[in-house]
Amino acid sequence: MLSDEELDRYARHLVLREIGGRGQSLIKSANVAVIGAGGLGSPCLLYLAAAGIGRLTIIDDDTVALSNLQRQVIFTTADTGRPKTEAATEHLTALNPHVQISPQTTRLAPENAIALLANHTHIADGCDSFATRLAVSDAAQALKIPLISGAVGSFDGQVATFKGHDPALPCYRCLVGNAHDQNAQSCAESGILGALTGVIGAMMALEVIRDITGFGDPLAGRLLLYDALGARMRTVRLPKDPNCPGCGVASL
Repeated sequence: MLSDEELDRYARHLVLREIGGRGQSLIKSANVAVIGAGGLGSPCLLYLAAAGIGRLTIIDDDTVALSNLQRQVIFTTADTGRPKTEAATEHLTALNPHVQISPQTTRLAPENAIALLANHTHIADGCDSFATRLAVSDAAQALKIPLISGAVGSFDGQVATFKGHDPALPCYRCLVGNAHDQNAQSCAESGILGALTGVIGAMMALEVIRDITGFGDPLAGRLLLYDALGARMRTVRLPKDPNCPGCGVASL
């Protein structure tokens, strides 16, 4: 399934016993939807494309602003004003022409989530709205698609893999319930460390690749927490909530 050029491109994966030719073929066969091409989506998309994900769908309705460039590393100064999906598609294709890119310049919402996310093998969510995150979670649950979720504050971040369709594993709502967006300070007001989004976005890509190939210990059922101020990282158990409105008994 891999051409000579691909064998050369992915040589450092192929020599890994945990990935090898079988794992790289699985990566090539994957179809991943990435919600948000911002601080988290940018590094996530770059590493997924570099890894050789067969098909990537980018879902974002925003345009590139100059203030994005401090952390949204997929874009350049010349992209200012362009739709993020358009600019990201161009740069990802230049990085790896073997990856098929499907740009969706729209905002994901409850009414279109199923249509946008159907037929994908994995979902990576790096958006900044609880309303969108819950719509993504509900669609992932309904479609039985693994959801890799990342989030950041000014100096902290978190990553987890959610598989609420598994009777033993939690969904995103097990963590946040019916959370609502608050009138809290935005990123523009409170600030954010640019490199932090790179750390968490790269971890999201890593967890997508982990789930595709099956290497190592999965994050499903665990939440990884990163504290950039203290240079500390830890994981905590995340049990399934039997009363979860998304995947618990009450939702059946």
